[in-house]
Amino acid sequence: MYTDDDLRVLRRAVYFRRMRGLNAPAILDRLRQEGLLNHKSSAPAQEPPSIGPHLRKLRLQRGESLAIVAKAVDVSVGFLSNLERSQSGASIAMLRKLAQYYGLNILDFFGDANASSPLIQPHERRVLPGGEGVRMELLASGKITMEPHLFRVAPGAGSGEQYSHEGEEFLFIVTGQFSISLENREYNLCAGDSFYFNSQTPHRWHNPGKKETTILWINTPPTF
Repeated sequence: MYTDDDLRVLRRAVYFRRMRGLNAPAILDRLRQEGLLNHKSSAPAQEPPSIGPHLRKLRLQRGESLAIVAKAVDVSVGFLSNLERSQSGASIAMLRKLAQYYGLNILDFFGDANASSPLIQPHERRVLPGGEGVRMELLASGKITMEPHLFRVAPGAGSGEQYSHEGEEFLFIVTGQFSISLENREYNLCAGDSFYFNSQTPHRWHNPGKKETTILWINTPPTF
């Protein structure tokens, strides 16, 4: 009744449940990220690329050791080594730290952007990983002054620690629930709510609900 591919998906799902403690929506998100589910939806067909090789290349070009970079961005050498070998992912906050350290935008970690076009269909979107349970889909490319994304945030997933950067941000909650903290104040948002803030204010965020949250997220100037 089941193919070898079916069994491979089931074994991976069992691993995420028993060893990682993920719930069903988070497991589905991880399986999709790994390209194990052949499903038809409005989501893009592209899968997030790994930034590990690019990070390693940047570090070696500067002639720096893992220990130097790890200390600068306040992570362990083991974590940075796993990240460079594509054995672990990085949260939005960590990607921001690494981008600031190397003098880049987060999008630079994923190669050159596609040529500018006024129309981007779902299957053409660039997909960027934002850590466990966070998927970012770029809605425009090229020489742009506003950078719109569609964020898909699994239950319990979030940005990690606080981070800040230049610019301003606008959020519109399409589906689900969303919690965002600016310094010491927390805001709880739900579908239909919008939110605007200065990116220099330290912020962190997560999905407190039991279903995936979808957000139209716009940065200006482009920061990813």
